[in-house]
Amino acid sequence: MRGKKVVVVDDSAFMRKLITEFLSSHPELEVVATARNGKDAIEKIKKFQPAVITMDVEMPEMDGLDALGYIMEHMPTPIVMLSSLTGAGVETTLRAMEKGAVDFVKKPSGTISLDLHRIKDELIEKVLAASKANLRPVIAADYPASTHKATLRAPEKRSLAAAGASVRKRKSNRSLVVIGTSTGGPRALQKVLTQLPKDLEAAVLVVQHMPPGFTKSLAQRLDSLSAIHVKEAEDKETLRNGTAYICPGNFHLKVKEQGMTLAVNLDQSPPVNGHRPAVDVMFESVSEVTGFDKVAVIMTGMGADGANGLIKLKETGNVHAIAESEESCVVFGMPRAAIATRLVDCTVPVEHIAQKILEYIG
Repeated sequence: MRGKKVVVVDDSAFMRKLITEFLSSHPELEVVATARNGKDAIEKIKKFQPAVITMDVEMPEMDGLDALGYIMEHMPTPIVMLSSLTGAGVETTLRAMEKGAVDFVKKPSGTISLDLHRIKDELIEKVLAASKANLRPVIAADYPASTHKATLRAPEKRSLAAAGASVRKRKSNRSLVVIGTSTGGPRALQKVLTQLPKDLEAAVLVVQHMPPGFTKSLAQRLDSLSAIHVKEAEDKETLRNGTAYICPGNFHLKVKEQGMTLAVNLDQSPPVNGHRPAVDVMFESVSEVTGFDKVAVIMTGMGADGANGLIKLKETGNVHAIAESEESCVVFGMPRAAIATRLVDCTVPVEHIAQKILEYIG
């Protein structure tokens, strides 16, 4: 007997057929119904109560975003969005992630992708992961209303640090924060980055597993909400305090020392454990940097990316490691793997990660 019931939602009969065939080929998945738009999907979901839903973004009558909002409010169910790589499609997909979608898969060639087989394995993997997702943090999410670039300043930094344990004495005049995340990451990043003050005395490097074309829009969205500057990383640019650099999709993010400063080094060397960007690659590169206090953060995501890199970081420098706790993770895979190394200094819910970062950098 198959364990995971799936409802497939797409306005194209051809796409519904292909997606159904792909998912049904896996022994743990059973497509119990298909729907042609959001309104039809809601009725099918009420009837079949699936473990997971695949949802097209652009559909007539009721689109994927509106359907997602209704579903998450009235009958929360893990949803994997299917998105085309257009300007509007990217923005809508990011809004879907904010509203509760667990993950998304990029259609390889537009709304009707005849080459959909190219993402078959990825689709199956993400649907399986979504079926095990923890929706509690998604449903309960309550981002602060005051997260605007002009509102978070030095007093907030001091109050955040004072709220926790005593701040350690810094061993260096320079600090660097590195963050790795995957499934559920855009929401987690929003929670963390919007709590960091404008005068943060560290640069922040971020690897979020995401395909090309989405990371720039994610950075722009987070920049509009955060006191710190958030941007997509560019090759050879110098790292600056108070700025978060998100690795572009399909590149690895490394750093190079240039005198007293650090510069971004992007490359397209082979994927590591199936990922490019890979958290392990960024962590390992940062492990070779001297003269910096480092804070490594591993948040929600499936798999184990970041665990091996954390080992390298801890072997070579002054590093404090933070893992997101299971209660706030959408998927606890990456933090669990990091914790298993026994090198994590603290495990906290996502809403306390910014506070811990500030404590560690002083």
